Amino acid sequence: MIDPLKRLRVPVFQAPMFLQSGPEMVIAACKAGIVGSFPSINARTTEELEAWLDKITAAVDENDAPWAINLMMHRSNSRRMDDLALAERYQAPLVITALGSPQEAVERVHAYGGKILADVIDMRFAAKAIAIGVDGLVLVAAGAGGHTGQLSGFAFVQEVRQHFEGIVVLGGGISTGRAVRAAEVLGADYAYMGTRFIASSESMAEADYKNMVVEATGSDIVCSDALTGVKANWLRTSLERAGYDPNNMPSAGDIDIIKSAGDVKRWRDVWAAGQGAGSVNDILPIAAIVERLEREYREACDL
Repeated sequence: MIDPLKRLRVPVFQAPMFLQSGPEMVIAACKAGIVGSFPSINARTTEELEAWLDKITAAVDENDAPWAINLMMHRSNSRRMDDLALAERYQAPLVITALGSPQEAVERVHAYGGKILADVIDMRFAAKAIAIGVDGLVLVAAGAGGHTGQLSGFAFVQEVRQHFEGIVVLGGGISTGRAVRAAEVLGADYAYMGTRFIASSESMAEADYKNMVVEATGSDIVCSDALTGVKANWLRTSLERAGYDPNNMPSAGDIDIIKSAGDVKRWRDVWAAGQGAGSVNDILPIAAIVERLEREYREACDL
């Protein structure tokens, strides 16, 4: 069987983004030649998730890049096993676990021939995932939008590569083809790119959110665990509009995946983005974004 990741036009994963990534984004990304992905909890119910998977699998074929489903494995996500069952039924080529151990998913994904990657923020979590038997690691480094790590990507990739020869995907502040090439030079196989795709035609983000990303610089990103209980990067202006003082954020909230996912009003008011926002200057269809990424990437490879 041919590795579906060999079909990529550019070594990029369109990262799964809460409330931004839906079927249209996934399909457009896969058709453009990069991995398209979405968090399963973006679908409000398992029934809606099944409808999304019907739509994605009907549109994406063996000539396209593969798609991935992102499963929140934290114990507070009461849907996680139902969503995993749907990933099995639709034979998701790639499963990316986050905010919890991939233990419950590894054997089941491998049984149908899928690949499983664990989203990790430091070496402690990376070592646990490696021991469990994942195929790859998504290294969420400093500067990533939404849920973020605190380690520099430079340090993180090199430390992981001392212990792991599997797939490595690096995320955190990557918005250009040149940065994708830099991730490869560090030792990563692929780049994880989210913020660039908020400002895309296929994003579910509202127009004001997309424009805020375009107008933002790296200094407009605020890291706080007040909203979700885990450190995440937010757009300063959206925090201010929601009544927060970005310079004096409340203490950490509790981690509750289902409660957070259901609190749509909060997520409509407070918007995530990574430090790579400073390199996002326009709103384009994903096909055009990938075309630009490929050009920048090829130019960087020739340096």
